[in-house]
Amino acid sequence: MDVAKFQLLIADIYGQKDAARGLAWTFAWLVEEVGELGAALRNLDAVRRTGRPESRKLATAADVDRNLREEFADVLAWLVTLANMNGVDLEEALRGKYPGTCIKCGNTPCACKEGAA
Repeated sequence: MDVAKFQLLIADIYGQKDAARGLAWTFAWLVEEVGELGAALRNLDAVRRTGRPESRKLATAADVDRNLREEFADVLAWLVTLANMNGVDLEEALRGKYPGTCIKCGNTPCACKEGAA
């Protein structure tokens, strides 16, 4: 699925509810999902370091992987929702911001010194 199709899908499924919820509460949902993604990343890091996740809700490495994928998807969906609510074509915005080369040095891969890009 490409970005434009995903943006339309989210608008078709949730557009009315999103409009009724409003911008501030929708942004709050995005922030909450970013926090959940952070927890998922901590669990992944714990599995890599110790073989066990931090959360007792996730019993196996497969549970950690599934949870991580779900949280990445949730963050993207809420970000797309905010773009929809504000009339932002994300595919166009991405092409403009990331034209296929580093936006600072113009190279692929980036040749900027660490911290410059």
